[in-house]
Amino acid sequence: MTDLCGDPLPDLAREAIAKFNAGEYYAQHDLLELLWAQTTDPVRELYRAILQVGIAYYHIGGGNHRGAYKMLKRALRWLDGFPPLCQGVDVADLKHNAEAALRELVRVGDDLGGFDQSLIRPVRWAE
Repeated sequence: MTDLCGDPLPDLAREAIAKFNAGEYYAQHDLLELLWAQTTDPVRELYRAILQVGIAYYHIGGGNHRGAYKMLKRALRWLDGFPPLCQGVDVADLKHNAEAALRELVRVGDDLGGFDQSLIRPVRWAE
């Protein structure tokens, strides 16, 4: 999909992923949105996918089933075509986690109080 997968993860993305992994989903959103806007290579879709998984997790915490479902579906679409590892990000794990969260959303329906919170997983990446 992109020749930039072998490049190191940009500093802005590192900062955003650290915020994602700390549960600071809106902060990660803002950083990744900025990076996405600055990037013209198709690797920008990886940044958008991470952003959207984080926002889906935010929506799950806020009880917004529709918003979470929509963000996870979009994120999975953006992850298609990426290799299992891109810029040090474990894309395969991110995709697996997004799919598991999506299945759980379908299982619990609108009652997000029953959502298995252990499925809210961090982004794995090589530092």
